[in-house]
Amino acid sequence: MKIGVISDTHGLLRPVVAPALAGVERIFHLGDVGDASILKALKQIAPVTAVRGNVDNNGPCSRLPETDVLLIEGHYIYMLHDVGTLHLDPAAAKFSAVLYGHSHKPLIEKRKGVLYFNPGSCGPRRFNLPVTIGFLTFEESGVTAQLIDLSTYAS
Repeated sequence: MKIGVISDTHGLLRPVVAPALAGVERIFHLGDVGDASILKALKQIAPVTAVRGNVDNNGPCSRLPETDVLLIEGHYIYMLHDVGTLHLDPAAAKFSAVLYGHSHKPLIEKRKGVLYFNPGSCGPRRFNLPVTIGFLTFEESGVTAQLIDLSTYAS
């Protein structure tokens, strides 16, 4: 199973995002959506699960959950916007992955056997950070993450 992972759109859904996400079975948005129309547009591609970010304080986005826990193909996934607000030990809780955004800095790393994945931001460019999205692939052996720099994506 392949899942598209995005974060920090801040009200901007770049035209390259939809073709980059073509073929995914689900989409996870890790907060700072900025405008509910973005979730609507993403739902045209695949079912969407989203959490609330610090800018999602008005309208429909303010009603998104702060965190979410999903079971996908035998793997527990923890979703939140700001990893700095994580108040549990994902390894002890048997999570396979922690997905987060907020910093706009893409990152893939393992800590105590848990995948920590920040897909970066695909909204307005911040500083000199790349504009990125990510993919998760679920297999029996585990969860793997991949980053896609949208500036080099050939749609």
